[in-house]
Amino acid sequence: MDLSMGLIFVLTALVLTAICWPWYRQRQRRRLIAQTAFPADWRKILRQQLPLYRTLPADLQLRLKKLVQLFLAEKQFVGCEGLEISDEIRINIAAQACLLLLNRPGPLFPALRTILVYPAAYQVQQAQTDQAGVVSNQMQIRLGESWQQGKVILSWPDSQRGAALPHDGHNVVLHEFAHQLDQENGTANGAPWLPTAQAYLDWSQVLSREFALLQQQLAQGQQSLFDPYAATNPAEFFAVITEVFFEQPQLFLQQHPALYQQLRNYYRLDPSLW
Repeated sequence: MDLSMGLIFVLTALVLTAICWPWYRQRQRRRLIAQTAFPADWRKILRQQLPLYRTLPADLQLRLKKLVQLFLAEKQFVGCEGLEISDEIRINIAAQACLLLLNRPGPLFPALRTILVYPAAYQVQQAQTDQAGVVSNQMQIRLGESWQQGKVILSWPDSQRGAALPHDGHNVVLHEFAHQLDQENGTANGAPWLPTAQAYLDWSQVLSREFALLQQQLAQGQQSLFDPYAATNPAEFFAVITEVFFEQPQLFLQQHPALYQQLRNYYRLDPSLW
């Protein structure tokens, strides 16, 4: 082997190592976690702070605990405005987020790197354009946000309240992590990754019809199972109906069976049976 061929071989090996090493490390980490028992203190937090966890079948409880362990190993929590991140915060939020992945194959929110947690609802400056085209900056109060750049932002008290009240149809963690799923194939548009062209067609037909129905109901002053914020755009519609799917599944199935079926197919779960 001459010097040039040897150099090409070495460079090729280095490139392959650089590509495969993160995958190998993740595989080893996941194998180790699969063999590691879920700590008793963490289990106590789950049982005390997430009533929904107690309703899960035993196999899904086990699956959720393993997903939480992976989530905590792979994602970073950062406290904002002086908030100290505790196991309570990490496990509470991770468990709620991982509910969305209980039966879904694939990576664990692959684009997500960091969860920023505030000690309360927080303010952001938002540009607003009026009918005359004049742009002004206004302060908005927010409970959470999901960014494509690998971040989720949450208010801790509101995240905790969402877990503690599992049947009111409102959960900021489920909402923002539904956006993360929606953003896996680009900008959030209410159509997360689906396996086939037919699945996209069915999804589009059902969700478009239900989205238009919600807007019509609100325009006529009628009540809806879904929060009015769902009518903002298709991305918010998907996030809001995800909250209701997990928290008020019986009502959801009763009032919107076709829409419920789409989410049941997507999440591969049927919360109405829990």
